[in-house]
Amino acid sequence: MKIVCVGGGPAGLYLAILLKLRDPSHDLTVHERDAEGSTYGWGVTYWRGLLDQLHAHDPETARAIEASSVRWSEGVAHVRDLTTRQPGDEGHGIGRHRLLRILAERARSLGVRLEFESLITPDDLPAADLLVAADGVHSALRTRHTDHFGTRIDTGRNRYTWLGTTKVFDAFTFAFVETDHGWIWCYGYGYGPEASTCVVECAPETWTGLGLDTAPEPDGLVLLEKLFADVLDGHPLIGRPSAQAPWLNFRTVTNRTWHRGNLVLIGDAAHTTHYSIGAGTTLALEDAIALSGALHERPTLPQALTRYEQRRKQALLTLQSAAGHSARWYEDLPRYIHLPPQQMFALLGQRHSPLLPHVPPRLYYRIDRAAGRLEAMRRFKRWLGPKLARTAQARAPRE
Repeated sequence: MKIVCVGGGPAGLYLAILLKLRDPSHDLTVHERDAEGSTYGWGVTYWRGLLDQLHAHDPETARAIEASSVRWSEGVAHVRDLTTRQPGDEGHGIGRHRLLRILAERARSLGVRLEFESLITPDDLPAADLLVAADGVHSALRTRHTDHFGTRIDTGRNRYTWLGTTKVFDAFTFAFVETDHGWIWCYGYGYGPEASTCVVECAPETWTGLGLDTAPEPDGLVLLEKLFADVLDGHPLIGRPSAQAPWLNFRTVTNRTWHRGNLVLIGDAAHTTHYSIGAGTTLALEDAIALSGALHERPTLPQALTRYEQRRKQALLTLQSAAGHSARWYEDLPRYIHLPPQQMFALLGQRHSPLLPHVPPRLYYRIDRAAGRLEAMRRFKRWLGPKLARTAQARAPRE
């Protein structure tokens, strides 16, 4: 097959790797509009389950990614002058630049053509048996056929900005700071021996009340450094020099269908999940695994793309539900922030629950402590989340 991937992020590169491994005769090209090495972002997170999948499908890539990652197994929450630390699942962080370099080098070694500074537009598509839209949340290829894909974009209420810092966090770190204009908080996690990612979020009234809506980015960084001085230990925050809109509202993208003829959506072009669950890169790579498998298993392209879509949409239901509830937890922060620190942190860990918004927080905490470990309760939560997600998608109007 002649296959063209539009977008040189994790989804497009890893798909090219897997397809070449399955069949070296595939003619594969990845087009990336930006220059090589000019990616956005700082570090990305993933969990042990993804690493196991990578080892199963391409051990060489998995070993390189694991060797370049940092690990943590605890979470820390700072609320005012109080701190609580709890054990958690093993998490991993890797610099986005490093991850893409690993994937690009592996793809090249297998014979994939990588074309950087190569802009592919809907009006000038290359000839191919399969065209993969891996061009991100603002996908031009998807946007041209919005009605066909049934694209829906939901914009979150809170404002956030994605920053770096030279402070190296030894755990996944949360810090909540009260200001005269409301609460502002950050999530921090290491991705290398000398740097961490720091995502800052707040309600829109806090954003405007602090003047972050009008402050030049350098002034905004100085203010944030003062607000989070305790957790940063004197280290600076670092913005992206090319950022046109450093403060954003998160956009949740869903699509009714993921393919049209020989065009298929993958990664953020097909779906996004709120950054607070740390699953974006994992889902992109899992899309690549599923699409590669479907193309190998099914005899025709339409059957393969249908199988890929069915498999991934089903797998995403639980995560999309969790991400929606996680985002809502932060939007409803005043509901939880005045609880005793141990309770607040416990409910922070339960923010994915579809039950939590409907139960008084203190009561939920007591119930969860008493019955949360029961298998029947766990099964009920796993069943309820996707069910609510399906109902919401069926009822909501589409753009």
